[in-house]
Amino acid sequence: MGISSSSTGSTKAVGSMRINLFFAILLIAMTAYFLWWGLDYTMRQQTTLFIVATAFGVFMAFNIGGNDVANSFGTSVGAGTLTIPQALGIAAIFEVSGAVLAGGEVTDTIRSGIVDLDGLSVTPNQFIYVMLSALIAAAFWLLFATRKGLPVSTTHSIIGGVVGSSIVLGFDLGGSATALSTVNWGTIGTIAISWVLSPLLGGVLSYLLYGQIKKNIIEYNDRTEAHIASLKGEKKTLKQNHKYFLSGLTESEQLAYTSAMLRDQEIYKDDDCDVEDLETDYYKKLHTIEHERTNLDTLKALKQWVPIIAAAGGAVMTSLVVFKGLKNVNDGLTTLQGFLIMGMIAALVWLATFIYTKSIRGKHKEDLTKATFIMFSWMQVFTASAFAFSHGSNDIANAVGPFAAIMDVIRTNSIATEAAVPPAVMLTFGVALIVGLWFIGKEVIQTVGTNLAKMHPASGFSAELAAAAVVMGASTMGLPVSSTHTLVGAVLGIGIVNRDTNWALMKPIGLAWVITLPAAATMSAISYVVLRNIF
Repeated sequence: MGISSSSTGSTKAVGSMRINLFFAILLIAMTAYFLWWGLDYTMRQQTTLFIVATAFGVFMAFNIGGNDVANSFGTSVGAGTLTIPQALGIAAIFEVSGAVLAGGEVTDTIRSGIVDLDGLSVTPNQFIYVMLSALIAAAFWLLFATRKGLPVSTTHSIIGGVVGSSIVLGFDLGGSATALSTVNWGTIGTIAISWVLSPLLGGVLSYLLYGQIKKNIIEYNDRTEAHIASLKGEKKTLKQNHKYFLSGLTESEQLAYTSAMLRDQEIYKDDDCDVEDLETDYYKKLHTIEHERTNLDTLKALKQWVPIIAAAGGAVMTSLVVFKGLKNVNDGLTTLQGFLIMGMIAALVWLATFIYTKSIRGKHKEDLTKATFIMFSWMQVFTASAFAFSHGSNDIANAVGPFAAIMDVIRTNSIATEAAVPPAVMLTFGVALIVGLWFIGKEVIQTVGTNLAKMHPASGFSAELAAAAVVMGASTMGLPVSSTHTLVGAVLGIGIVNRDTNWALMKPIGLAWVITLPAAATMSAISYVVLRNIF
């Protein structure tokens, strides 16, 4: 037995080592190809600086995969809907597809008006140092947080990095007054608001959504399963009592009773059998139990509620893909067209789910927990995929934006408000995301999917849908929210409903959120000074 288990363990270790080697080679090969392509793209200008920028850009994307992407898939893995390799496969397809297909051909060099460098005489190289310092700082902060299992905002990390290096640049060019004036402090204020607003909105919506799912579906199923178990118990008791009753009859009584039992047995087989047609107490009681069991509408909650919830989920996730993803590549898509697409997807999801509930047969009709979780598992895969596509098309700009700005400045030797994003950049950084998720994402997945609150497919789906709805709604209304903070808040909302929230773990996570921006700013300021003195 010991030899067998040792052999299995060594086989798994070899398999894991091979996968690790595959991903390591993939990342190295992709980065090498990108360097070969990029040197020609930048016309071999400032080669050393370009190689350094590429290394830290890929490193940043690697850490986004380990933290932000891991956070996005934490609920799916924690709920048992997906294994880590399956989450990796979905991330590989939808994150990279979102980045390459819908990531946009241009990106703002300084996103969201974080800093204002227009009034300063900034040289191209100084601008490169600002962006590169931001990448370095954000990457190392994300690595630190990821190793600690703390889900933090990559957007806030890169913003902190840009702020820190810009302040040092402003100080170099005009002293302390200029340094502070480079930062748009109003934007920083909205980020501070998002520390509270994001988890609050995510938590409230997931609490309401999952509260209804638990009340109308899960608890109904629990009551129904308990009723079924009670009827099975009654049937078992009836058989035992009947056996005891028979043993107490005389031989002649047994003969007469057996004849009555045989007549009842034939009558009982008829579909239109009525309890009045039966002679023996055994078959009368058995008929009553089976009649009650047959008339029990076990699938009532699934048929009534799940198609509606699935349709709402389909509409929200489609809006995320259409309005936050595809808008980057199709400016001609009108709001009306977007809503029509949402309506069609929602209708199809409702129809497919309703047909599935009607087709449930056999043991699944009474094993309601399994039937429910199978349905929510499929729904959760859909939400996870849509979230991944939207994340790839939008949040990858956290790594691509500063790096694309660096490449553009090296290539043109001038500073522009927008920079082109070649497909090779999106593909390389997308691969780095996936490799980062594989190598260092397990700690954050564990935190979000298991340690903050226990998850199952229904609660995991609720958290993902609530987070997506908040991100989409907040974007529409211009409210400052972080997808990372929102999803963590949604998980907390689930924990509050189930009364198993790990508030002790939330303390270091909340602290990490607050210090993300100043920590990244400090590291970026130091990085800027180092880069300025080296190059």
